[in-house]
Amino acid sequence: MSRITINSPKHCAEKQVLRIERNYKKLLFPFSAIFTTLILLILLIYLILHPSKPQFSLTQVDIYQLNLSGPKLNSSVQLILLSKNPNQKVGIYYDEFQVYASYKGQQITGETSVPPFYQSNEESNLLTASLVGNGVPVAPSIGYEVGRDQSSGRLVLNLKVNGKLRWKVGTWVTGHYRFNVNCVSFMAFGPTTTSNPMSSNQGAHCSTTI
Repeated sequence: MSRITINSPKHCAEKQVLRIERNYKKLLFPFSAIFTTLILLILLIYLILHPSKPQFSLTQVDIYQLNLSGPKLNSSVQLILLSKNPNQKVGIYYDEFQVYASYKGQQITGETSVPPFYQSNEESNLLTASLVGNGVPVAPSIGYEVGRDQSSGRLVLNLKVNGKLRWKVGTWVTGHYRFNVNCVSFMAFGPTTTSNPMSSNQGAHCSTTI
């Protein structure tokens, strides 16, 4: 006598669910392993190569014009900026590099763009820029600040850079990172200062944030 087993629809459904769960787990495990390996690889590359911030310093600043006419300021500044990549295995693409001058927290020139360039590992470049401000509106206090600096015999000018860069490791290139540079230049500025231009070549270091 043969035995016949008849399964209920509920029993068949439960078996089907169990098969789907087993197949799902089989597919999920390889993807989880690949994802975990990729994250660990990226973390390892970051820890080994961890790029250092680029370094900047001013080598020369010349002020050809700094005239206040009512609430507007006319200025003309030329500068030479030394850019250095301190990394041994990481290159830097500078895709955007804009320079301007600031006095007492106010921008006094327009932004001058330096053409995009690539900086190899441990490479240094000299960058030049001419900054001009024609009729730039400034706060009424600027006239007082200029007079006070002239009385003290010293003028403090900030040269700033805003831009975007990418890191290059081997053939791999990262996405864009924004960076900001702030350089402080000190120069003689008194009632008897007649030299034109006013110059500073103290080689001031700059702070960089990314």
